[in-house]
Amino acid sequence: MTARARPQRGPVRRPFRIALLALLLLLVITIALWRITKLPCWQMVGEVTCRIETGEKIVALSFDDGPTPEGVDAVIDELAKRRVHATFFLIGSKMARYPELAKRLLAAGHELGNHSWSHKRMIGRSQAFYREEIARTDALLRAAGVAHPTLFRPPFGRRLAGLPLAVEQEGYRSITWDVADDAVHNITPETYARDIVSRARPGSIILIHPMYRGNRVERAAVPLVLDGLAAKGYRIVTVGELLKGEQPE
Repeated sequence: MTARARPQRGPVRRPFRIALLALLLLLVITIALWRITKLPCWQMVGEVTCRIETGEKIVALSFDDGPTPEGVDAVIDELAKRRVHATFFLIGSKMARYPELAKRLLAAGHELGNHSWSHKRMIGRSQAFYREEIARTDALLRAAGVAHPTLFRPPFGRRLAGLPLAVEQEGYRSITWDVADDAVHNITPETYARDIVSRARPGSIILIHPMYRGNRVERAAVPLVLDGLAAKGYRIVTVGELLKGEQPE
C-alpha cells in the first residue's frame, strides 16, 4: 500500500502571508501618519511655527477655543491686572454665538487668530472644506475688527498635507506650540502652572485651554502661570509680537 503524498501548502499559504504583511504594513503606516499629524514643530507641507529662536527671555501666551463667557471672564481680568496681552485662537461657530466677546478681547488689546469654523478634525477632507472652514471664521474676525487675520491654529493641532496647503492659499500662517497643557486630569492648578512654567524657554509659544466648563484647573492656573513666568524674568507677548523677533535662518 503506497503512502499518500502530503498536500502542497506553500502556494496556498503565500497569498495569505502577502495579504497579512500588506495589512500590517498599512497599519504601521496609518499609526505613523496619525502620530505625524500631531507633531507640533513639523508638518509635511508648508511652514509651521511652534516657537522661535531668540536670545531674549520672551514667550507668547495663547488660548484656544471659544470664545465663551466663562473663559473670557476668567482670563481677561487676570491679563489686565498684569498688563499682559495674549493671542486667542477662536472658533468661528463660537464667535457667531458670542460676537461681543471677540470685540471685547480686541478692545482689551489682545490678538485674535483663526481656529477653524467647526473645530472638526482636519484630516482626509476636501480642499473646499478646509477653505470654507478658514474663510467663514476669517469673515467673522474681520467683522470683529481684525484688519488682516494671518494666524491659524489647526484644531487639535492635527494636519497632514491638505490643511496646510489651504492655510497658505488663504494667506495664513500655521501656528502650533511647544508648551501645552497636555495632561490636566487629577492635578491641582499649582501643579499645572509649575509644569507650564518649568517647560517654557525663550521663544516658546504656550497653549492653555480655558474656555469650557470642564477647564476649571486651567482657568485657576492662569494667574499662577503669569506670575510664575514673570518671576523667572520672562516677558509675555502675543504670537504676532513674538514673530517680529524671529531670527532668520
